[in-house]
Amino acid sequence: MPPRPLSEHALRTLLAQLDPARLWGSLLRPLLHERLPGGPGSRAARQHIVSQLRSLGARWQLELDAFVARTPRGAVPFSSVVATAAPAAARRLALGCHYDTKALPGDTDAFVGATDAAVPCALLLELAAALDGHLRQREEQAPALTLQLLFLDGEEAFEAWSDSDSLYGARHLAAKMAARPHPAGSEVTAMSLLVLLDLLGAPGPAIHSHFPQSHPWFLRLAAIEQRLRRLGLLHAAPPEPPFFRLEPAPGPVEDDHVPFLRRGVPVLHLIPTPFPRVWHTPEDNEANLHPPTVQDLAKVLLVFVAEFLQL
Repeated sequence: MPPRPLSEHALRTLLAQLDPARLWGSLLRPLLHERLPGGPGSRAARQHIVSQLRSLGARWQLELDAFVARTPRGAVPFSSVVATAAPAAARRLALGCHYDTKALPGDTDAFVGATDAAVPCALLLELAAALDGHLRQREEQAPALTLQLLFLDGEEAFEAWSDSDSLYGARHLAAKMAARPHPAGSEVTAMSLLVLLDLLGAPGPAIHSHFPQSHPWFLRLAAIEQRLRRLGLLHAAPPEPPFFRLEPAPGPVEDDHVPFLRRGVPVLHLIPTPFPRVWHTPEDNEANLHPPTVQDLAKVLLVFVAEFLQL
């Protein structure tokens, strides 16, 4: 059953923990470069993510899931980052995104993947920073439910998308977590919900519900967005359409959630359909992002996570 909504006072107090300057300057901009798996851009991005998480303190357990996989371009090293607050908790709300960029023909430095998926990575880091004080306060209470962040490597195909040429990090991590014991059975079965973010940051996203099992949680997101709009707390306002659309999704989208979904994890796939017009082009850069939309998404997601965790 979805938790009780926050009071308006608690809502405003929570949103005050968000820092748009931190989100854009400290968290997002250091990711706006190529991030090809195994390359220097990937290492720099991973170091940035790990550094930001370490700055939050020892309550976050960090793990690097490093491995080498065969690809159409030969053997390639991959490394996903997993951060778990209160890892002894029986259940986890997992938030995920990928941090690699696609190898486009021609200049490999031309594609910085701003929506795909630097903005989702920055959003996850911003949520962790904004919630840090609340997580610290409940640390001694041995919470039954905690927060986990997945920064996945190797989502993109090197040649043509297929079961073997895509989702390298997600496939490896899901198999690894399914094999590791946990009080809930395995680390995969410990996930109460996986919220996967992708292709976010362009103006006017249309995000749909994709799975009946998680539809009640999608409705909660839609309700949070509408409440924040009514209170005048979002940049977006009527008659602008909502981000979270109640009409049926145009169709399924394969993404990093698939290996977890196949193992029974409920999934909220927060991806706009249609995709941003700059998808998989050199124009997917900072100039074509829409800061008010990014800030509004951060607010909706922050409230959703706080309510889900009952902070």
